[in-house]
Amino acid sequence: MPDEVFQTEVWFANLLAHGLVRRPIWQGDLAVSSRSGDLVHLPLMQESANGPLCAVSNYYSGIYGPVGSERAIENIGPADWLAAAQGLRRLPHASVLRLQPLDADSTWLAGWQTGLRDAGYWTSRFFCFGNWHQPVSDKGFEDYWQQRPSALQHTVERARKRLSRAGDWRIDIQADESPGLQACLAAYLAVYAQSWKQAEPCPHFMPALMHMAAQRGWLRLGVLWLGQQPLAAQVWLVCDGKASIYKLAYVKGHEKLSAGSVLTAALMQHVMDVDRVREVDYLSGDDAYKRDWMALRRERVGLLAFDPRRVSGLLAASRHFAGRLLRAPAGPQTGT
Repeated sequence: MPDEVFQTEVWFANLLAHGLVRRPIWQGDLAVSSRSGDLVHLPLMQESANGPLCAVSNYYSGIYGPVGSERAIENIGPADWLAAAQGLRRLPHASVLRLQPLDADSTWLAGWQTGLRDAGYWTSRFFCFGNWHQPVSDKGFEDYWQQRPSALQHTVERARKRLSRAGDWRIDIQADESPGLQACLAAYLAVYAQSWKQAEPCPHFMPALMHMAAQRGWLRLGVLWLGQQPLAAQVWLVCDGKASIYKLAYVKGHEKLSAGSVLTAALMQHVMDVDRVREVDYLSGDDAYKRDWMALRRERVGLLAFDPRRVSGLLAASRHFAGRLLRAPAGPQTGT
């Protein structure tokens, strides 16, 4: 299985069941055969009658990619990708394909884009968002923490002292479906409701995700309590040596306590020293604070493919590439 929670059957099942504001008018899978004889598939959907065929993904998706074993994905050859692209043309609504967010450096994306071109599609990549991440050495959290900016270290140290002066505080980290899960889940929802963040467009998605992740051992739900009040809560997902920082919130009005930073440091220590992960991923966004916690940045991109043999595909391609030409003087464009 890939090390991405976001490329598993259960992830897509939960997203389709709880994470879409409107049901797609069509949903299905594009099967891809590999040289090893295994099948992988790309979950696809069409959201509206005039919309493109697109990835089963949205703002809840950290990344998108094929579902299947790592071995199977690595064994997909050029002829296999070409056959998949030819199969795509037989699907309904396949004059335009839009996939995002994608790992710009993944071998599967390069192979898929080549297969699409060989099948006659016109393709174009576009920027989605920056992705900050942190490789983890065998020395664990201590080595990682020594490399962090001194300002961050001092912020966390002072925050712990301020919390101690404010009263009794503790951190709970819930990783399974033991009795403590419901209390931590309720605390997360309470913190989120009192935070600066907008209400979830799909309110059932996060509880369902946390239960699903807890059943599989992926969940790391951290809550920082001051007395009986939860001040900060974070949802991390740990799968196959990778920890993804998925959701975080703190109660508005308690910024001076920096409870979120204290909780982040505690979860970092847990995933590095207990789970022994190889990488921590902050997922989407170039927020300035992420540079303090993470050492490296990469990009997530989208892929557009147009079938010029269909009128709708040709018109969409004309609009897209004409728009890129008009925008070109404003800055560099992602290569096609």
